[in-house]
Amino acid sequence: MNVREYMLTKKEDIRDISVKPRLKEVSPSKSFITSVIGPRRAGKTFFLYHFIKSRRLADEDFVFVNFEDPVEIGEPEKLPVIHKEIHGRLPSFIFLDEVQALDGWVKTVYFLYESRRYYLFITGSSSKLLSREIATQLRGRSKATKILPFSLKEILLVKGIQIREHYSSYEIGAIKGELAKYMEYGAFPDVVLGNAHPSSFYRDYLDIVMYRDVVERYGIENRQALDLFLKAVVSSFAKNFSVNKVFNSLKSMGVSVSKGTLYGFQKILEDVGLVTFLRKFDRSIRRIEMTIPKVYLVDNGIYRFMEGRRYGRLLEGLVFQELVKSGFEPNRDIFYWEKGGKEVDFIVKEGDRMGQLIQVTYASGRDEVEEREIKSLIRAGEYLGCRDLLIVTWDYEDEIKIDGAEIKFVPAWKWAINLPERS
Repeated sequence: MNVREYMLTKKEDIRDISVKPRLKEVSPSKSFITSVIGPRRAGKTFFLYHFIKSRRLADEDFVFVNFEDPVEIGEPEKLPVIHKEIHGRLPSFIFLDEVQALDGWVKTVYFLYESRRYYLFITGSSSKLLSREIATQLRGRSKATKILPFSLKEILLVKGIQIREHYSSYEIGAIKGELAKYMEYGAFPDVVLGNAHPSSFYRDYLDIVMYRDVVERYGIENRQALDLFLKAVVSSFAKNFSVNKVFNSLKSMGVSVSKGTLYGFQKILEDVGLVTFLRKFDRSIRRIEMTIPKVYLVDNGIYRFMEGRRYGRLLEGLVFQELVKSGFEPNRDIFYWEKGGKEVDFIVKEGDRMGQLIQVTYASGRDEVEEREIKSLIRAGEYLGCRDLLIVTWDYEDEIKIDGAEIKFVPAWKWAINLPERS
C-alpha cells in the first residue's frame, strides 16, 4: 500500500469505526503541539478519532497517520504536500499516532510545527518512548492532554445512563451497579465495553508493560527480583510501601539484589504509568520526598487480578483514580496525611491552600464507620486549618457535627458524579 492509498483508506476506517465519547476536552492551537499522553490501552488513539468525529472534520481537513500501521512513509514531512495533491489544499489538522515508531520523529514534528500552519496532534506509548517523554522531548512547545482509563462519568455516558441532579431508585441502582464493576474490574475501555475478559486483559496488559516497557527498555536482567518487587508493590495497594522491607524480604528468600536496584524498579514502575507512589504531606518539600509513600495503581483491575477482593482498598483506589482523572496531580495537589498514629487518606490542595480532607470507608451505615477515621479527620482538620472534611462511603450519606467540626458523609457514586473537572 502506497502513502496516498493509505491516507485515503485510513479516513474511510475512521468514518466507519464506532467511537465512544470521552469527557476530556482539548483546545488545540497552532502555537503549540497537542501531545496526547497516558498509559497503554487507555484510549489515546480513539480520543483522536472522537475529536475528528465530534468536530465533523471532512477528509480534506486532516491527515491521520499511525506509524505502527504496515505502510512505509519515506518522507513524513511531505505528508501535507501529498494531502494537497489529493484534496487540492493543505490540511488544517495533522494527527501523528504512535509517533515513537518513526525514526527521528522529533525532527519531523518540529518541521511541521515551525510553519504554524497546522493544528498538530501526536501520541506515543511503547518501550521505545514513554508518553511522559513526549513533552520533555518537545521542550515546552507542547501542551499535554492526559488520557486515562474511563472515569465513572464516562462509564455512565457510554452505558447510556444520563447524569442529572435527581435520580429514581432504579437509576441509582444502575449507577451503583456500574460503580461496583468499575471498583472491582477496573475502567480500561476494553474491559468496560466488553471487548476483553478482565482476567485475560490484565494478564496481557501486565505482560506488555512489564516485559516490553520495563524489561526491554531498561535492560532488566534480574527478572526474578523484578517479578517479586511488582508483587510486593501490588500487595501494598492503598498501603504504605517500604523498599527496605522488600529488600529484607527478598534477602530472606535468598534473592540477591541491591537496594539501589529496588529503588530503580520503584521509579521505573512509576515512569511507565503503572503505579503512583503517593507521598505524605509536609510543609517542607524536602521532607515530603523523604516520606514513606502509599501505593496506588493506575487501575483497580490490576489488584483484583493479582490479589483478589478487598473492598476497602478497592474503594480507596477508585477515589484516588477519580481525583487524578478529574485533573489533580499526585504529590502536587494530592497527598496523604499522618501524624501521631492518626491518618487521613487524602489531602486535596487548591493551590497553596488546603481544599479538602478525604477519608474513604467501605461503609453502608453509620455503625460501620470506625471512630478512629472520624477522629483522624478532625485532628488533621485542626492541624492543617481545613474545615472541609469529607468521608466517602459506599452507601451512607449524612452530615454530622462533632467537637465543633462538620463532617459530610457522601456515597462514592454521588461524590464521583459531582466531582468537577479541573482545567
